[in-house]
Amino acid sequence: MRFSKMHGAGNDFVVLDLRDGTPAPAPALCARIADRHFGVGCDQILTIEPATAADAVAAYRIWNADGSSSGQCGNGARCVAAWLVRDGVAPADAAFMIESPAGRHAVAHDGQGGFVIDMGAPRFAPADVPLAGIDHACDDYALVIDGTTLRFGAVSMGNPHAVLEVDDVATADLPHIGPRVQHHALFPQSVNVGFAQVLSPTHIRLRVFERGVGETLACGSGACAAVAVLARRGRVAADAEVVVDLPGGRLHIRHDRQRGTLHMGGPAAFVFEGEWL
Repeated sequence: MRFSKMHGAGNDFVVLDLRDGTPAPAPALCARIADRHFGVGCDQILTIEPATAADAVAAYRIWNADGSSSGQCGNGARCVAAWLVRDGVAPADAAFMIESPAGRHAVAHDGQGGFVIDMGAPRFAPADVPLAGIDHACDDYALVIDGTTLRFGAVSMGNPHAVLEVDDVATADLPHIGPRVQHHALFPQSVNVGFAQVLSPTHIRLRVFERGVGETLACGSGACAAVAVLARRGRVAADAEVVVDLPGGRLHIRHDRQRGTLHMGGPAAFVFEGEWL
């Protein structure tokens, strides 16, 4: 089984070409491939598959390091775009369309070797996140972890996100808080937990504890979720590009005010090619 190892701002992937109809690897095999000691090592496995929409060049699915599936992966979308351009099925000098489990995404070249992905519209309705037992969307929710009340915003970017604003992401206790939030009864499908620090209306720092993976060096959908939640509160600009610095690199998030969607720009890099025996 041939694969490409790639990363987007440190969020790393094993990319498999399944356009010939080869079935996706079973969850147990995904977990073996993702293992950083006994496998290739990655945050997610991306399977490139035939498109179902006539205007898309290909589709992709996402498998977390524990073998569970995911609905969206922004950094993975850029890596899929780069892989398709290198393969020759997507244009190297024009926009094109790809499909994820969350829907269709327009892809544009950023002129610097990276890509800009239309990530769709943030969805704040509790049923869309989903949040259990909550009927109406709010800018701010609360839950109690180990006797401490945590305030968070919640949004779906095709996958569920909880965003906590903190004074300093460097001192945020992700290993302790992340799993406890993920396993809380409010989140029946678990949740990606973002810890965001606002530096200015157009600049934030972010760390993300992803479901099925743990802390990653970058999370594209998490960057979109953080900007969406913070913009809704008036903490960052809703009409300007917001720079998001993550441990593995920098992403650029901007609103398409006319369509209500978020666009995410950033790098995509090839690391090596290999074969799983």
